[in-house]
Amino acid sequence: MTDRRLLLVHAHPDDETIGTGATMAKYAAEGAAVTLVTCTLGEEGEVIPPELAHLAADRDDALGEYRIGELAAACAALGVTDHRFLGGPGRWRDSGMMGVAANHHPRAFWQADLDEAAAALAEVIREVRPQVLVTYDENGFYGHPDHIQAHRVSRRARELAADPAHGAGEPWRIAKFYHTAMPRSVMKRTAEAMRESGAPFMPEDPDDSPFGCADADVTTEIDARAYVGAKLDAMRAHRTQITVSAPWYALSNNIGQQALGVEHFILRAGRPGPPGPGAPYEAGGIGEPFDREDDLFGGVH
Repeated sequence: MTDRRLLLVHAHPDDETIGTGATMAKYAAEGAAVTLVTCTLGEEGEVIPPELAHLAADRDDALGEYRIGELAAACAALGVTDHRFLGGPGRWRDSGMMGVAANHHPRAFWQADLDEAAAALAEVIREVRPQVLVTYDENGFYGHPDHIQAHRVSRRARELAADPAHGAGEPWRIAKFYHTAMPRSVMKRTAEAMRESGAPFMPEDPDDSPFGCADADVTTEIDARAYVGAKLDAMRAHRTQITVSAPWYALSNNIGQQALGVEHFILRAGRPGPPGPGAPYEAGGIGEPFDREDDLFGGVH
């Protein structure tokens, strides 16, 4: 078993690539064991290519079944060989955005029994024995019910996996627990760069965005710019959901973002590692003015 083991918990296929793809590719290339757990098949996604529009209408879960293949191709692009669906493919279903009818589907992840879902994840934790767990914050990064539930399940699973009285196998205590993050300064720089470059997508106004955090809240940045090409290839694999015009991409809303090679995180539990030198800005070449740790495994013994 490799001495560095990273577990990421994401809600839908494509979430792993958009938020953490470069980081996953970097650690996989460096020999770390990278495990991805995806909680749903993404059945409620909006299909972009007209020739695949039938997937959203043919039958209830046709799109989700198709997206299994997209996720497999994305993982291959990122060099990730260990991927699982929580509870098995289709155990829990994409709940859609907050307040829609899909929230009440019998298998909606939003309605999942917390301890049941967490127990399924705790089994993976005890098998894989990761030092590091990455998922979303309490608001699910931008308020999506499945992202919120992924946070709740991950937090509870971390407790169950360490409890000798629960489950089979040897207990395992995760050393570091991270939330994904997007600093508002990065969002502003990206929007400015898009306007200046004449990007084919509309730039997002950071002030109107449902996500983003203060720069001071970010504890960790991973400089994985060498792997942004792998991230873009993984985005292209998710063709029902993402349109790519490198270095930009957009979802079905046609609001553009940059495929970032520097990804940010907030350490919520565990000991931080030493600060790194700070990755250069994605555009402009000026170093980030923060002393952040630069390794998810920093401080792990």
